[in-house]
Amino acid sequence: MAEMTFWDHLDELRRVLFRVIGVWFVLAVGYFIAMPYLFDSVILAPCHNDFIFYDLLRYIGEQLHLTDEFFTKEFQVKLININLAAPFFIHMSTAFWMSVVTAMPYIFFEIWRFINPALYPEERRGVAKALTIGTVMFFIGVLLGYFMVYPLTLRFLSTYQLSAEIENVISLNSYIDNFMMLVLCMGLAFELPLVTWLLSLLGLVNKTILQKYRKHALVIIVIVAAIITPTGDPFTLSVVAIPLYMLYEMSILMIKDTKKGE
Repeated sequence: MAEMTFWDHLDELRRVLFRVIGVWFVLAVGYFIAMPYLFDSVILAPCHNDFIFYDLLRYIGEQLHLTDEFFTKEFQVKLININLAAPFFIHMSTAFWMSVVTAMPYIFFEIWRFINPALYPEERRGVAKALTIGTVMFFIGVLLGYFMVYPLTLRFLSTYQLSAEIENVISLNSYIDNFMMLVLCMGLAFELPLVTWLLSLLGLVNKTILQKYRKHALVIIVIVAAIITPTGDPFTLSVVAIPLYMLYEMSILMIKDTKKGE
């Protein structure tokens, strides 16, 4: 097989981008058509008291005979719209972002197919493993954000009162902005092992460095978890902090110590 020139690589990259954009477009159109159902059944589900995670909290409270409001509270959020064009633009943007999230496995596949010819057999196995783990971890993060992190954050912020004189009325824009941010942030946060592995290939980090600064990382992770979930209870903080710390430990296991390997 003849070696590809710079322009050949550029042409192949163009075809990759066209395929990715095509998949995004098809998924976005599908989500746009299905959005009224998805909005009621999926996106707005954390607003209702019968959401699966709230049922789980009540079940835990009943089984352990806990009377704390955290486990027993009935919860309902009513959204309002104050912008005439907001429903239409949110309809479009939500369909787009859902298509981006759903297309992640295909995007990783296209990345793999593009760089595969330039890799040695040993490198191909490593990259294929990293991309597979990256895809799985991204969706685990998205699911954790949707089923646990966002519902807890919504329940806390929507019921928090600065003054009894102020009534909390949640706008549609505010709800969607926070929903997308938290769910996508959790998905990206779960890419930590993949990012660490790539940095190790560039020689920027190694196992010794990560082990040395383990305590510092734990403090940073707790701070990040507190920012993502601004609730005051240890349970909510742990829901985010423990998985993130486990990802840090997984990063240590995934990479080699360059000092020992040399």
